[in-house]
Amino acid sequence: MKTLIIIPTFNEELNIESIVNSVNDILKGCDFGVLVVDDNSKDSTAKIVKSLQNKYENLYLLERGGKYGLASAYIDGFKYGADLGYKAFIQMDADFSHNPDYLPIIFEKLHDNDVVIASRNIKGGKVKGWGLLRNIISKGGSLYSRLILGCPIKDLTGGYNGWRLDILNKIGLNNIISKGYAFQIEMKYRAYVQGAQIAEFPIVFEDRKFGKSKMNKRIFFEALLNVVKIKFIA
Repeated sequence: MKTLIIIPTFNEELNIESIVNSVNDILKGCDFGVLVVDDNSKDSTAKIVKSLQNKYENLYLLERGGKYGLASAYIDGFKYGADLGYKAFIQMDADFSHNPDYLPIIFEKLHDNDVVIASRNIKGGKVKGWGLLRNIISKGGSLYSRLILGCPIKDLTGGYNGWRLDILNKIGLNNIISKGYAFQIEMKYRAYVQGAQIAEFPIVFEDRKFGKSKMNKRIFFEALLNVVKIKFIA
């Protein structure tokens, strides 16, 4: 299945070349493309991607004029890929917290599932490099969201996911109300409401080694406050 890996970036010059090279090495022989959605990085992220396009014909760059956020980056990426004829999509971060070695598993599971979730919160999954407080916040956020939404998905907040185009069309990307990290929760909940076939498999999530995380407590708790809104609108 023709699959597009979407990597949103903002100031990821320390990681972007390595992640693009890794994805292409690991998925060699598969029918895939890589789309970097860059939110007007102030460093050399976009310049590096343009240079790499001379090496990889399957590498695309979508440059946006401002820092518009994760949700719109993925939505724009999904639409961009659909226009190019891609039938499935994989969301992943540029910083190697989403290990590219798991990409073949997502590829395989997308043949039989509408949504594939690389999960930190099922048996065999875990997080490395986080302190106790951050682990509690993350796992508590997923538990809180599951209870509010009545949704059995274990890792609602995780960002390493695969989607078939058919389920994205059923969800209706123009219906998404979340602008930040609640986007991950809303997308999965909407898919669940639509009766999607959803698979979770365990991964080890490792905190980024280079660059600075865009996540902070304010963003996280704003996402949790939006869960109730998602429940009634979605």
